[in-house]
Amino acid sequence: MVARITFPASISETLNYNEHKVQKGVAICVAENNFLLPITAMNFYHKLDWFNQRNKLNERATTKTMHVSLNFSPSENFPVDKLNSIAQDYMERIGFGDQPYLVYQHKDAGHPHLHIVATTIRGDGTRINTHNIGRNQSEMARKLVEEKHGLIKARTTSNELALAAPIQNRLEYGKSETKRSIANVLKQTINLYNYVSLAQFNAILSKFGVKADRGKEGSFTHRKNGLLYRMIDKDGQAIGIPIKASSIAGKPTLAYLENRFTLNETNRDVLKLQLKNSLDNCLMQRPTSLDKMIQFLSSQSVQTVLRQNAEGRIYGITFVDHKNRSVFNGSELGKEYSIVGLAKKLKTEKQKVIKLIHTEQKNAEKSAQQMEGLVNDLLQTEPGTQHIPFQLKKKKRKKQRGI
Repeated sequence: MVARITFPASISETLNYNEHKVQKGVAICVAENNFLLPITAMNFYHKLDWFNQRNKLNERATTKTMHVSLNFSPSENFPVDKLNSIAQDYMERIGFGDQPYLVYQHKDAGHPHLHIVATTIRGDGTRINTHNIGRNQSEMARKLVEEKHGLIKARTTSNELALAAPIQNRLEYGKSETKRSIANVLKQTINLYNYVSLAQFNAILSKFGVKADRGKEGSFTHRKNGLLYRMIDKDGQAIGIPIKASSIAGKPTLAYLENRFTLNETNRDVLKLQLKNSLDNCLMQRPTSLDKMIQFLSSQSVQTVLRQNAEGRIYGITFVDHKNRSVFNGSELGKEYSIVGLAKKLKTEKQKVIKLIHTEQKNAEKSAQQMEGLVNDLLQTEPGTQHIPFQLKKKKRKKQRGI
């Protein structure tokens, strides 16, 4: 089981997202907790009113809504009773057992999953502390729930990969309906990846052929803090009709993204360490060029995005870790991982390789020369330098002098 927690700014938008799925016939509200009425007797406004009443008990709190998704392996098609039991067990273990929440079973993805909408405000008006709840309480609860209910464990099977990265290919304009395709990409990235800027979010989306566009500076969209989503080609050029963020389910507007930036800032230390380990592993292979480094990282599910100015000069580098779902600029990881630091490292490695090759060539030439000299010494016979044993030398006849 994979658990994901987000904290949307609006309870009404979060509730509407799930209820809209119900209206489309791809979701069912299967359970409620701590509501006055059963789910069969409540409509959208009953549910919203009950959440609002609780949230009004704390006017100072800025984060009042929690949205959880519990994702299962494609083979785990459980009946509703078991899904409700899993959801209840999980919510109790993370400290939300007494909170009002609704459980929705969604059927619009390649794997079974639940969505849980809850309030963080208690009945006495205090707010439940959710700092690092995803990394601490949720992670512990996930493991215990997996064990208790006999679920396929998130990190011990290839099934995790199947539900973690269902998007296999870039979107191609004209192959499917634009708005629906973009919405599908956003659904599987916007709340699952850790990013802290629009540029970093676009680095994620670029892999899937999508871009979040604020419009040109000074344009109506830019001045009104609007946001458009577009399909892009392999060169990053926009194609097709832009889609307003406010018209997409869940309303992934600029304000929504900015809230995500703030929330993601609090949970980046572990992700940073994981990415640095991947980069260090790559550098240990001693790549001699940027292309070779990018190729190796790609095989490790790390996408490299080079940032260039209008003249085509590379001034920055961004890494998208699709395995651990995080994005970091090279300079965030440390000077040695910036584009300047990596360029120096790659240049040094290249010089080392060239020097090694030259040394080996010189040694080979020297060895060849030495061998050639030895062979010549063995084969060469110089006149007058041969040694003849004394016994084999002929005696010279003495000439007789005339009398």
